[in-house]
Amino acid sequence: MAIKLFLLLILLSHVASSLAEGCHPQDKKALLQIKKELNNPTLLSSWKPHTDCCNSSWYGVNCLPSKRVYFLVIEIDNDLRSSFPPSIGNLPYLDSLLLYQLPNLTGAIPQSITKLTKLRSLTIRATGISGPIPNFIAKLKSLTYLDLSENHLSGTLPHNLYKLPNLEAIILQNNILTGPIPPSYGYIKNISSLFLSHNKLSGKLPMSLARLNSLVVDLSYNRFEGDASMFFGFAKQTETIDLSWNMLLFDMGRVELPKTLKLLDVSHNRVYGKLPDGAKNLQWLNVSYNRLCGEIPKGGNIQTFSTNLFSHNKCLCGSPLPSC
Repeated sequence: MAIKLFLLLILLSHVASSLAEGCHPQDKKALLQIKKELNNPTLLSSWKPHTDCCNSSWYGVNCLPSKRVYFLVIEIDNDLRSSFPPSIGNLPYLDSLLLYQLPNLTGAIPQSITKLTKLRSLTIRATGISGPIPNFIAKLKSLTYLDLSENHLSGTLPHNLYKLPNLEAIILQNNILTGPIPPSYGYIKNISSLFLSHNKLSGKLPMSLARLNSLVVDLSYNRFEGDASMFFGFAKQTETIDLSWNMLLFDMGRVELPKTLKLLDVSHNRVYGKLPDGAKNLQWLNVSYNRLCGEIPKGGNIQTFSTNLFSHNKCLCGSPLPSC
């Protein structure tokens, strides 16, 4: 009888231990494989096979009440050296993925991430990844936030991001991307932030971008040409427009600034005409190195701005510049 009781206690202890194990076995296996694919970096030394990955002891891992991994962050490690771990695609409940400041994380974005059907936020920033931005990103139908900035990504912009129904932010700045903005970007319904600055993008801006009503548009430090007036309009909700350091050519006097606009930078372009009256309501303005002419509007804060923000134009005049 005593032996049976002893065996029963052992069995119950095993059951209790298995119930206490918070991490889903499939997710734990995937995380340990990710660690292996990253060459077992010191940063992930807390990922130990005989511990629970959902008890907050595993670096960068957070779990749902169902004990499925939904958040993974690996960041700030100059010693981590590997290619992008394909086993990240084996975390089916992952909601947010953040890989940040890993300069020796190299290679291309693997297609295995398309298995992350619940992923809403994808950040791969300040890493050594290279190659094109793959079109299969558009298979992440739940995605709302896409940040692939400060990498070594090249090639053209993916044309099919409009297929992501919930996408709100596109952040692709500081790469080596080339070519034009696809006309399909004007049909990204819910986009609130578009950051494409510091690339080698070029060509004329498609008129379909007039459909956008984003809070922020930043196309600075590229090689865009021609008209950019489609970003303006009194009824739009845009707060920041940065078109500086391009080759844009349009009549500034014919645009209506959005009533919500706070910051406008069109410096280092070929913009001509006069400043619209709405410019006096801005919190910050830079129109230097253009071909503008006429009197600077009076009122608001504009007379307090530095003269450098109006310099090198054809014939701008009036406070804070010399009178006309």
